Amino acid sequence: MTWDAKRFGQQLADTAYARGLAVTNKDDGSTKPIPITATPMIIDQEELSRRQQLAARIASATLKMARAVLKSEGRRDLVFHGLSPLEQELARATFEDLETLVTTRVDFFVGDKVNALEVNATIPAMQGYSDIAANTFIEVVGRTWGAPDHLIASWQAKNGSNALALYRALLSGYSKVRPGKTPHRIALLSRRNDAQLTEQKYLLERFREWGADADIVHPDQLSGADSVQAHGKTYDLVYRHLFVRRLEEPGLEGAEYVKSLLAEPNGTRAVVLNPPASQVEVKAVFALLSQALDDSRLVREARLLEPELEAIAETVPWTRHFRGDDLLAKVKADPERYVLKRSWDYGGRAVFVGRTRAEPGFAERTKAAYGDVLTWEALCDRAVVDEAGGGFVVQQVIDIAPEEHLLCTGPAQIPTQLFVDFSAYASVGLGDQPRWGGVCRGSISHIVNIVGGGGVLPLITTDVARSLLMARRAWNK
Repeated sequence: MTWDAKRFGQQLADTAYARGLAVTNKDDGSTKPIPITATPMIIDQEELSRRQQLAARIASATLKMARAVLKSEGRRDLVFHGLSPLEQELARATFEDLETLVTTRVDFFVGDKVNALEVNATIPAMQGYSDIAANTFIEVVGRTWGAPDHLIASWQAKNGSNALALYRALLSGYSKVRPGKTPHRIALLSRRNDAQLTEQKYLLERFREWGADADIVHPDQLSGADSVQAHGKTYDLVYRHLFVRRLEEPGLEGAEYVKSLLAEPNGTRAVVLNPPASQVEVKAVFALLSQALDDSRLVREARLLEPELEAIAETVPWTRHFRGDDLLAKVKADPERYVLKRSWDYGGRAVFVGRTRAEPGFAERTKAAYGDVLTWEALCDRAVVDEAGGGFVVQQVIDIAPEEHLLCTGPAQIPTQLFVDFSAYASVGLGDQPRWGGVCRGSISHIVNIVGGGGVLPLITTDVARSLLMARRAWNK
């Protein structure tokens, strides 16, 4: 499709930005477009469904492992040492009853096979971004090639919607807490000028289209002793787009109210989805999934099922908590094979890929973490004894090559070599999985992160891509 990108590239970028494919500046609320590619990722529906099922099993296994770790006196410090004081408090109070996560996201690299890198359970975002990218691509390219609007709408519906899956998951999750009931009003809770505020606004518009009475609310707007209130309204379902540790930041108005809301049994004043689940995202827990393949006691303690073990064996690369002289020597001696990641962090800020040790980004990350530019060997020496954020895990590097894509930023369409990941959404603890899909991000760096730079690739199914190409042949505009 690159041959026609000059015809539709700017409209693709401008329309996606107008619909919310953007990052918001926390200081002044201004927005910056997230680049979109004119080159989509195309996947068979069968393979998409397979990856979604793998994600569901990995997410379920991770929740179980987190619960087992917190029950174990010998292992719970693996989690608690990485959590903030409030995260620890909430984890202790809620982990045994935490059985449902209405939305999770498992991030994969796809090389020779599908490799799971981590599980997101607090803000497994980009349901809106992914829909914006895919729907805008189908619409803009379809119209450029002369397809009528009713066909374009049918292709968009066929391609699926992560926002719709999220909405249905929220309704199902609500009914699990309050059986037989549906929410009267939904609050989308985030900080003011949250980086993904435009995505929240997109989700809000969709929720309202599907019949929900919904609003975006911020912590300083909340009140109510017996119910959650804001804007003079009562909300019985709160979709949480807010890290627990943000509530400990100085000066966040309304933090105490949200803390008390999260600490009480879910459904007391309102149903909060997802409830606090920081322990699920700690990478030391993910490392134990890998270790469970060699440790039957871990399997028994976490009560992992055979399908979950099969998913771990298929997708989880060798990962261990980075401790001990033997492991230190092994990792120092072979930087081409390993990645170091802080156990509890987000945004890729403390991820160090050994094979990129000569690149400027590696030096910048070591300086940000330790105040000095470090060699791989010096980094390993520091990381192996570092307790901050629960220390580090070491993971086998995944061999992926950058791909040629056409990045659209305003009027420019720029051929760019991008490292591309694939993320699949899943629910845990619901009777049936909604029709989740995935999202693809691209970055010039091995470390793929939207807020820190990079772009979104439209993810479309093979059938929809084939329909678009047939439209081009049929109308030949």
